[in-house]
Amino acid sequence: MRLSAPLAALVAHALPPRCPGCGDVTAADYRFCAPCWSSLRFLGPPWCAGCQRPFDHDRGPGARCGECLADPPPHDGVRAAVAYGDVARHVALRLKYGGRTGHAGTMARAMTRLMPEGADLLIPVPLHRWRIWGRGFNQAALIAAHLSRATGVAADPHLLLRPRATPVLRGLGPKGRAKAVAGAFALADGARDRLAGRHVVLVDDVHTSGATSRACARLLKRNGAASVILLCWARVLHEEAD
Repeated sequence: MRLSAPLAALVAHALPPRCPGCGDVTAADYRFCAPCWSSLRFLGPPWCAGCQRPFDHDRGPGARCGECLADPPPHDGVRAAVAYGDVARHVALRLKYGGRTGHAGTMARAMTRLMPEGADLLIPVPLHRWRIWGRGFNQAALIAAHLSRATGVAADPHLLLRPRATPVLRGLGPKGRAKAVAGAFALADGARDRLAGRHVVLVDDVHTSGATSRACARLLKRNGAASVILLCWARVLHEEAD
Protein backbone atom coordinates (compact mmCIF):
# COMPACT_ATOMS: atom_id res chain seq x y z
CA MET A 1 0.00 0.00 0.00
CA ARG A 2 1.41 3.38 -1.04
CA LEU A 3 1.33 6.05 1.66
CA SER A 4 -0.05 9.52 0.95
CA ALA A 5 2.59 12.23 0.56
CA PRO A 6 1.92 13.87 3.97
CA LEU A 7 1.93 10.51 5.76
CA ALA A 8 5.07 9.41 3.94
CA ALA A 9 6.80 12.64 4.98
CA LEU A 10 5.74 12.07 8.58
CA VAL A 11 7.07 8.50 8.55
CA ALA A 12 10.34 9.64 6.98
CA HIS A 13 10.74 12.25 9.70
CA ALA A 14 9.96 9.81 12.51
CA LEU A 15 11.96 6.92 11.01
CA PRO A 16 14.73 8.46 8.90
CA PRO A 17 17.14 6.26 6.91
CA ARG A 18 20.10 5.16 8.98
CA CYS A 19 23.58 3.95 8.16
CA PRO A 20 23.73 0.13 8.27
CA GLY A 21 27.18 0.39 9.81
CA CYS A 22 26.74 2.77 12.75
CA GLY A 23 23.10 3.84 12.80
CA ASP A 24 23.65 7.53 12.03
CA VAL A 25 20.98 9.24 9.93
CA THR A 26 21.71 9.18 6.18
CA ALA A 27 20.20 10.76 3.08
CA ALA A 28 18.56 7.58 1.74
CA ASP A 29 17.90 3.94 2.50
CA TYR A 30 20.77 1.45 2.05
CA ARG A 31 23.34 4.27 2.26
CA PHE A 32 26.38 4.27 4.53
CA CYS A 33 27.60 7.40 6.26
CA ALA A 34 30.89 8.82 4.99
CA PRO A 35 33.11 7.35 7.77
CA CYS A 36 31.62 3.85 7.46
CA TRP A 37 31.76 3.97 3.66
CA SER A 38 35.40 5.03 3.65
CA SER A 39 36.32 2.22 6.07
CA LEU A 40 34.95 -0.49 3.77
CA ARG A 41 37.50 -2.23 1.55
CA PHE A 42 35.76 -3.03 -1.73
CA LEU A 43 37.16 -6.05 -3.54
CA GLY A 44 37.66 -6.78 -7.21
CA PRO A 45 40.34 -7.54 -9.81
CA PRO A 46 43.23 -8.10 -9.97
CA TRP A 47 42.59 -11.43 -8.30
CA CYS A 48 43.49 -15.11 -8.38
CA ALA A 49 42.06 -16.88 -11.41
CA GLY A 50 41.10 -19.83 -9.22
CA CYS A 51 39.56 -18.51 -6.01
CA GLN A 52 39.47 -14.76 -6.83
CA ARG A 53 41.35 -13.78 -3.71
CA PRO A 54 42.52 -10.22 -4.47
CA PHE A 55 46.14 -9.63 -5.47
CA ASP A 56 48.14 -6.58 -4.46
CA HIS A 57 49.12 -6.11 -8.11
CA ASP A 58 48.21 -7.56 -11.50
CA ARG A 59 50.12 -10.82 -12.01
CA GLY A 60 48.79 -11.40 -15.50
CA PRO A 61 45.91 -13.45 -16.94
CA GLY A 62 45.45 -16.89 -15.42
CA ALA A 63 47.66 -16.21 -12.39
CA ARG A 64 46.74 -18.28 -9.34
CA CYS A 65 47.55 -17.93 -5.67
CA GLY A 66 49.69 -20.50 -3.87
CA GLU A 67 46.68 -22.16 -2.22
CA CYS A 68 44.93 -22.76 -5.55
CA LEU A 69 48.10 -24.15 -7.09
CA ALA A 70 48.50 -26.56 -4.19
CA ASP A 71 44.82 -27.47 -3.83
CA PRO A 72 42.52 -26.25 -6.66
CA PRO A 73 39.04 -25.46 -5.31
CA PRO A 74 35.98 -27.33 -6.61
CA HIS A 75 34.18 -24.03 -7.24
CA ASP A 76 34.92 -21.49 -9.95
CA GLY A 77 35.72 -18.53 -7.75
CA VAL A 78 34.62 -16.51 -4.73
CA ARG A 79 33.43 -12.97 -5.39
CA ALA A 80 32.99 -10.78 -2.34
CA ALA A 81 31.80 -7.18 -2.28
CA VAL A 82 34.02 -6.18 0.65
CA ALA A 83 36.73 -7.50 2.90
CA TYR A 84 35.58 -8.63 6.34
CA GLY A 85 36.22 -5.84 8.82
CA ASP A 86 34.50 -3.93 11.62
CA VAL A 87 31.72 -2.36 9.53
CA ALA A 88 31.19 -5.39 7.30
CA ARG A 89 31.00 -7.64 10.35
CA HIS A 90 28.52 -5.33 12.11
CA VAL A 91 26.20 -5.29 9.08
CA ALA A 92 26.31 -9.09 8.78
CA LEU A 93 25.72 -9.68 12.48
CA ARG A 94 22.84 -7.21 12.64
CA LEU A 95 21.17 -9.06 9.79
CA LYS A 96 21.84 -12.54 11.11
CA TYR A 97 21.22 -12.06 14.82
CA GLY A 98 19.58 -8.65 15.11
CA GLY A 99 16.72 -9.22 12.71
CA ARG A 100 17.67 -6.25 10.53
CA THR A 101 16.40 -7.91 7.36
CA GLY A 102 16.73 -4.66 5.41
CA HIS A 103 20.50 -5.13 5.58
CA ALA A 104 20.08 -7.95 3.04
CA GLY A 105 19.21 -5.29 0.49
CA THR A 106 22.26 -3.25 1.45
CA MET A 107 24.50 -6.27 0.91
CA ALA A 108 22.86 -7.18 -2.40
CA ARG A 109 23.32 -3.67 -3.77
CA ALA A 110 27.07 -3.92 -3.16
CA MET A 111 27.24 -7.46 -4.55
CA THR A 112 25.40 -6.78 -7.82
CA ARG A 113 28.48 -5.30 -9.53
CA LEU A 114 30.21 -8.68 -9.20
CA MET A 115 27.42 -10.79 -10.66
CA PRO A 116 29.08 -13.20 -13.15
CA GLU A 117 28.18 -12.80 -16.80
CA GLY A 118 26.00 -15.61 -18.09
CA ALA A 119 24.66 -16.54 -14.64
CA ASP A 120 21.58 -18.75 -14.91
CA LEU A 121 20.54 -19.45 -11.34
CA LEU A 122 20.99 -18.00 -7.85
CA ILE A 123 21.12 -20.59 -5.07
CA PRO A 124 21.47 -19.44 -1.44
CA VAL A 125 23.59 -21.48 0.95
CA PRO A 126 20.93 -23.27 3.01
CA LEU A 127 20.43 -23.35 6.77
CA HIS A 128 19.33 -26.34 8.79
CA ARG A 129 15.67 -26.14 9.79
CA TRP A 130 16.62 -25.62 13.45
CA ARG A 131 18.54 -22.47 12.55
CA ILE A 132 15.63 -21.18 10.47
CA TRP A 133 13.16 -21.89 13.28
CA GLY A 134 15.36 -20.03 15.75
CA ARG A 135 16.25 -17.10 13.48
CA GLY A 136 13.06 -16.87 11.46
CA PHE A 137 14.81 -16.62 8.09
CA ASN A 138 17.84 -17.62 6.04
CA GLN A 139 19.93 -14.51 5.50
CA ALA A 140 21.47 -15.94 2.29
CA ALA A 141 17.99 -16.49 0.84
CA LEU A 142 17.04 -12.87 1.61
CA ILE A 143 20.16 -11.61 -0.16
CA ALA A 144 19.52 -13.90 -3.14
CA ALA A 145 15.96 -12.56 -3.46
CA HIS A 146 17.26 -8.98 -3.61
CA LEU A 147 19.91 -9.99 -6.18
CA SER A 148 17.26 -11.70 -8.28
CA ARG A 149 15.09 -8.58 -8.36
CA ALA A 150 18.08 -6.41 -9.26
CA THR A 151 19.51 -8.62 -12.00
CA GLY A 152 16.61 -10.68 -13.33
CA VAL A 153 18.45 -13.95 -12.62
CA ALA A 154 16.10 -16.52 -11.08
CA ALA A 155 16.66 -17.56 -7.46
CA ASP A 156 15.75 -20.99 -6.09
CA PRO A 157 15.93 -21.15 -2.28
CA HIS A 158 14.62 -24.72 -2.16
CA LEU A 159 16.97 -26.56 -4.53
CA LEU A 160 19.91 -26.96 -2.13
CA LEU A 161 19.09 -28.38 1.31
CA ARG A 162 20.89 -28.77 4.63
CA PRO A 163 19.32 -31.86 6.24
CA ARG A 164 22.10 -32.28 8.81
CA ALA A 165 22.96 -29.64 11.40
CA THR A 166 26.64 -28.72 11.60
CA PRO A 167 28.69 -27.35 14.50
CA VAL A 168 30.30 -23.92 14.50
CA LEU A 169 33.36 -24.21 12.26
CA ARG A 170 35.33 -21.46 14.01
CA GLY A 171 38.39 -22.92 15.70
CA LEU A 172 38.44 -26.12 13.66
CA GLY A 173 41.36 -26.85 11.35
CA PRO A 174 40.91 -27.53 7.62
CA LYS A 175 40.36 -31.27 8.16
CA GLY A 176 37.94 -30.65 11.02
CA ARG A 177 35.91 -28.19 8.94
CA ALA A 178 35.73 -30.55 5.98
CA LYS A 179 34.62 -33.38 8.25
CA ALA A 180 32.00 -31.18 9.93
CA VAL A 181 30.26 -30.32 6.63
CA ALA A 182 30.67 -33.73 4.96
CA GLY A 183 27.23 -35.02 4.06
CA ALA A 184 25.50 -31.93 5.48
CA PHE A 185 24.02 -30.85 2.14
CA ALA A 186 21.57 -32.51 -0.24
CA LEU A 187 19.46 -31.66 -3.27
CA ALA A 188 15.69 -31.45 -3.56
CA ASP A 189 13.81 -33.84 -5.80
CA GLY A 190 14.21 -32.91 -9.46
CA ALA A 191 17.26 -30.76 -8.80
CA ARG A 192 19.39 -32.48 -11.44
CA ASP A 193 17.05 -31.27 -14.18
CA ARG A 194 17.26 -27.71 -12.84
CA LEU A 195 21.05 -27.85 -12.62
CA ALA A 196 21.95 -29.53 -15.90
CA GLY A 197 24.35 -27.24 -17.77
CA ARG A 198 23.46 -24.21 -15.64
CA HIS A 199 25.90 -21.56 -14.48
CA VAL A 200 25.14 -21.28 -10.79
CA VAL A 201 25.78 -18.40 -8.42
CA LEU A 202 25.94 -19.66 -4.83
CA VAL A 203 24.92 -16.81 -2.50
CA ASP A 204 26.06 -16.30 1.10
CA ASP A 205 26.67 -13.46 3.54
CA VAL A 206 30.25 -14.11 4.72
CA HIS A 207 32.97 -16.35 3.29
CA THR A 208 35.39 -17.57 5.95
CA SER A 209 37.23 -20.89 5.71
CA GLY A 210 35.61 -22.05 2.47
CA ALA A 211 34.55 -25.46 3.82
CA THR A 212 30.85 -24.76 3.26
CA SER A 213 31.26 -23.35 -0.25
CA ARG A 214 33.49 -26.25 -1.27
CA ALA A 215 30.97 -28.82 -0.04
CA CYS A 216 28.11 -27.07 -1.82
CA ALA A 217 30.07 -26.61 -5.05
CA ARG A 218 31.08 -30.27 -5.18
CA LEU A 219 27.48 -31.38 -4.78
CA LEU A 220 26.12 -28.96 -7.37
CA LYS A 221 28.76 -29.76 -9.99
CA ARG A 222 28.49 -33.49 -9.35
CA ASN A 223 24.82 -33.15 -10.22
CA GLY A 224 25.21 -31.27 -13.46
CA ALA A 225 26.01 -27.60 -12.79
CA ALA A 226 28.36 -26.26 -15.47
CA SER A 227 29.98 -23.81 -13.05
CA VAL A 228 29.55 -22.60 -9.48
CA ILE A 229 30.73 -19.18 -8.35
CA LEU A 230 30.21 -18.03 -4.77
CA LEU A 231 28.95 -14.46 -4.44
CA CYS A 232 28.93 -12.96 -0.95
CA TRP A 233 28.88 -9.73 1.01
CA ALA A 234 32.19 -10.08 2.87
CA ARG A 235 35.26 -12.26 2.69
CA VAL A 236 37.71 -12.99 5.48
CA LEU A 237 41.20 -12.46 4.11
CA HIS A 238 44.35 -13.67 5.84
CA GLU A 239 45.18 -10.29 7.29
CA GLU A 240 41.66 -9.89 8.75
CA ALA A 241 41.70 -13.43 10.12
CA ASP A 242 44.98 -12.76 11.92
